[in-house]
Amino acid sequence: MELISFFNYRKKSTVSKAKKGDKEAFLGLIDENRLNLYRVARGILKDKEDIEDALQNTVIHSFEKISSLKNDEYFRTWIIRILINECNEILRKNKRVMHLDDNTDTEIYSDSYENMDLTRAINSLSEELRLTTVLFYFEDMSLKDIAKILKIPEGTVRSRLTRARIKLREVMSEVEV
Repeated sequence: MELISFFNYRKKSTVSKAKKGDKEAFLGLIDENRLNLYRVARGILKDKEDIEDALQNTVIHSFEKISSLKNDEYFRTWIIRILINECNEILRKNKRVMHLDDNTDTEIYSDSYENMDLTRAINSLSEELRLTTVLFYFEDMSLKDIAKILKIPEGTVRSRLTRARIKLREVMSEVEV
């Protein structure tokens, strides 16, 4: 128990330092959350360049706004919310752009996990179900934290997860056939 308290104190201390302008502390926090941020961005966006843009914009905006973080222990939740907003902004911009060379047969970005059936099944979910699934199963976030990030009731998070499980079960059973 004391070890957990020590790590929580250390993390709060790092966030406090970052809020006071310590760039090394901020970079440490970003490095600590790098994989989580990537997985969330990858769950929302498909294009490698869009994912990189979202991550870069998230780092910039979170550095500029870190002093506005009220509770240090919610740093991870706070930065994921910024990332989701950045991803949504990129999606909005992409909807407005009409590609002249729209060749949908070729895949521009290929992730090493791209050929996995589960990844394809998750990507087949609607955006709201996919995001909820990624946050819950891949980021191990609680229903309460997901509800806070997405600004929806916990019951809605539960129902989205239930709908996602049903849809994933259907898609995965089709793959096995």
